[in-house]
Amino acid sequence: MEVEIIEMKSNGQISIPSEFRDDIKEGDKLIIIKNDGQLILKKADFIKGLEEDLIFAKRTEEAFKRYQKGKFIEMDFDEFIEEARKW
Repeated sequence: MEVEIIEMKSNGQISIPSEFRDDIKEGDKLIIIKNDGQLILKKADFIKGLEEDLIFAKRTEEAFKRYQKGKFIEMDFDEFIEEARKW
């Protein structure tokens, strides 16, 4: 296991040391996972469609939070499907 200490810049950016990015090139997608006190950084190419799945999951979570706060719109099934297709 390799370990390196890095510093976060004032604008929230970090630099990945060169010895950690041998198989990462410009334009590659990375996923960052926050789990309690840990941040886990992974390449996002391990599952096709992951980016779309994460966007959908985030939107679903946001919608559920609005629902819990009573901020939702009631609609029938066909209206719901039409709205969901816009996502």
